[in-house]
Amino acid sequence: MADALKRTVSGMRPTGPLHIGHYFGVLKNWINMQEQDACYYFVADWHALTSDYAAPEHIHTHSAELVKDWLAAGLDPKKCVIFQQSEIKAHAELTLLLGMVTPISWLERNPTYKEQRQEISDKDLGNFGFLGYPVLMAADILLYQPDFVPVGQDQLPHLELTREIARRFNHLYGDFFPEPAARLTHAPKCPGLDGRKMSKSYGNAISLNDSDENIAPKIRGMFTDKNRLRKSDPGNPDSCNLFPYHQLLSDEERQVEIRLGCTSSTLGCVDCKRFFMEKLVAFLEPLRTRRAVLDSNPDLVQEVLREGNTKARAFAESTMTEVRRRMGV
Repeated sequence: MADALKRTVSGMRPTGPLHIGHYFGVLKNWINMQEQDACYYFVADWHALTSDYAAPEHIHTHSAELVKDWLAAGLDPKKCVIFQQSEIKAHAELTLLLGMVTPISWLERNPTYKEQRQEISDKDLGNFGFLGYPVLMAADILLYQPDFVPVGQDQLPHLELTREIARRFNHLYGDFFPEPAARLTHAPKCPGLDGRKMSKSYGNAISLNDSDENIAPKIRGMFTDKNRLRKSDPGNPDSCNLFPYHQLLSDEERQVEIRLGCTSSTLGCVDCKRFFMEKLVAFLEPLRTRRAVLDSNPDLVQEVLREGNTKARAFAESTMTEVRRRMGV
């Protein structure tokens, strides 16, 4: 008898088009995991409301576009469950019940809460939803009783808070929730066009659905090695803003060629950008083809969500039946 598949849960906030940093940092790992795990991937539209509550008009549109990006990138609804958080009302119920046992001090010490309260000045984040979003996140995860949650190193404190909430529930009401382990995912260096972290809010990103006409000027203006002012200056690929993408897209032979040409001043940044443009267009072409099919058949996305919502709702309800029994409600 074959071993049961390990269960994995993860989600994304629908805040706008996905960029190539999202693909290499998250989606590529999700696509690999669907081949080996029972994966639940959700559109975290309620999470988007914790910070974008004053301007929610784009969340619905961004949710459908997010799923299109996922499917175009290679997520397969036959191999994973793709669903929408707000369509599974058990997420809200479990959030409420877990909130009864979660100390406020746990939420206030959350590093993301403290950092974003300091860094984000254009939004009022003094709301209960933003303070309590780790409880919603714990509910998102624990509803599906996963073995693993894929996270980067910087997200480990968030997952540990979920584990602490599960531990406290189990202490009060008996062992039920697993304490999901982190599946650390390799986060390759994906710098933005200007050298900062690639981000939609910085305007320094290349979207997965960008056309060649949009991409070309972005790459032409992309920062490279700040110490290489002209082609005759020897460059250093390890401090270049562009070279990490050659490491992701180019074969080893091309990487060696670029490194040698850069350090010996026989290859200029213009040539290097041209090579990158060629590789990026070739990489994006199959994604664009699949995306075009989805754009012309919007019902396909809704059907994927309907089927995924049905599967997720059934699993979540089975969890809630036991939670209610244990908590006497």
